Amino acid sequence: MGKFLAIVGGLIAMAGGVLLVALTWGPYFKVLVLGAIPPVLFFGGLIALIAGISSIKDAARTKKLEAEAKAEKT
Repeated sequence: MGKFLAIVGGLIAMAGGVLLVALTWGPYFKVLVLGAIPPVLFFGGLIALIAGISSIKDAARTKKLEAEAKAEKT
């Protein structure tokens, strides 16, 4: 019963939040969202760049280790 009550309470809180944003804070919320998009895009791109560089380094390191292991066997 407690889990069901938590779900219903969460849905009511979400509906209340949407109503408050839509009815009273609509323009302010729009400004907040439009102001948050550029930093999110920048930092998301930065994380993707770092992940890509790390992946390339790992692939090069793996290739080097495989070549060394192959050289030791022969």
